[in-house]
Amino acid sequence: MTETTTTSTTSTAGKGQPYKIVSIERSEAPSGTEGSDWYAYVIAQGEHRINGYRRGKLNAVTLAIEEVIAQLNERRFGKRGRVNLVPTPKKTAPQKPST
Repeated sequence: MTETTTTSTTSTAGKGQPYKIVSIERSEAPSGTEGSDWYAYVIAQGEHRINGYRRGKLNAVTLAIEEVIAQLNERRFGKRGRVNLVPTPKKTAPQKPST
């Protein structure tokens, strides 16, 4: 289970900066949940912050947050690896003269 809250302003200060991990720290279970293996994390892009909770071992939580960051950064630039394909007309084989 993952809980995430977003804090944002209307400033454009962070638009040119990539998302990055600010911190991942052991935490109490969020309200309404159980368990003792929770981590609180903060992701930032400039002055914009995303605060969330993730349950699991530290290395698994870190990998999951890094994957989220990679996806957020990919979204900033649109889809990559796509080529604007332009169809070319099919070549026709030379026709044999009829006899």
